[in-house]
Amino acid sequence: MNTTARGSAWEVARAFLTLGVTSFGGPVAHLGFFRTEFVDRRRWLDDRAYADLVALCQFLPGPASSQVGFAIGLLRAGPLGALAAFLAFTLPSAVLMVAFAFGAALFEGPVGAGILEGLKIVAVAIVAQAVWGMARTLAPDPTRAAIAAGAAGIALLAASASGQLIAIALGAVVGLLLCRPRSASAPAALRVPVSRAAGIASLAAFVALLIALPLVAVATSAPAAALADAFYRAGALVFGGGHVVLPLLEAEVVATGWVTAPEFLAGYGAAQAMPGPLFTFAAFLGAASGNGAGGLLGAVIALVAIFLPGFLLLIAALPFWGALRASTNGQGLMNGANAAVVGILAAALYDPVFTTAITGAGSFTVALGCFVLLVAWKLPPWAVVLVGAAAGVVLELAGI
Repeated sequence: MNTTARGSAWEVARAFLTLGVTSFGGPVAHLGFFRTEFVDRRRWLDDRAYADLVALCQFLPGPASSQVGFAIGLLRAGPLGALAAFLAFTLPSAVLMVAFAFGAALFEGPVGAGILEGLKIVAVAIVAQAVWGMARTLAPDPTRAAIAAGAAGIALLAASASGQLIAIALGAVVGLLLCRPRSASAPAALRVPVSRAAGIASLAAFVALLIALPLVAVATSAPAAALADAFYRAGALVFGGGHVVLPLLEAEVVATGWVTAPEFLAGYGAAQAMPGPLFTFAAFLGAASGNGAGGLLGAVIALVAIFLPGFLLLIAALPFWGALRASTNGQGLMNGANAAVVGILAAALYDPVFTTAITGAGSFTVALGCFVLLVAWKLPPWAVVLVGAAAGVVLELAGI
């Protein structure tokens, strides 16, 4: 499939806004939603290109699912498409998190608890569909199936971001040795609208901000600069995204006294109920911050600062990734890495997605039904989300 920047930013915004209000379940589920929407339904890119993006973003610091969405928007409609993808996917949950910071009570009582349980169950079906579809394309032979199985074992036994990186790295090495194609032809033309000069400039900006922000914060004692420094550093130094960033954020905002420990935990609990990226927890922390730069301004600063480093690194890597992907050695590396990504998704399907959501026969039955609706009935994910949420309320009220 020839993937080029041939769409409009408005088209990208509409697609990602729907995902921004329906993509529950965390980063692994988001990758499942993205694959269903952009590979299966819209066909903006093929399975191989999508898995390559996922593998690349897993290697980089920052929120992997948001980086994948940013890259899809960039490939489809250029820089404006990337910005549209980020804003449309992120703003719904960010607005809700800011509302929670200002005192909105969300998801209370048995109905709210049932909705949350239903959304967790839907995540099982979404991730299972992603694993099923990607395995058929990216691990179709014994060698790559073995890579996927090994990666799943590593990811489960070394349950951390470093474990995922090790699994992908080992998969890439095995792919280089055993999965190289016979010819040097590229598997698909994937034209990235970013020059190498722009990539180098983006890397320079990433490093400059990482060095300059703490110096500015100390020199000026400005609360806004301190807030930007804290959240930029958290976004720049965390691999794996999502839950992995929480210890860094706690050290930055609780240890400094900007946010109390109960406030931090309450915000984290609310973040679990939101669609979109977990990194929008930063909007809550910025709005609730007591360092003098809180409120709406603090939310905007924290949100931009935590996402920016991951996007700068992605822009820096994309122009060079295409050349790697076009060589036989590069294709062997990516074949192995892609198979490893399938294994990592399979491991995440088991823990935490399945182990958290499936608590008995009732929840398993709902998850199985949602999977059938997705795979056999071809219902759109947002419709399955509504079905799962309603079923969760029924289970909660019935005490099942």
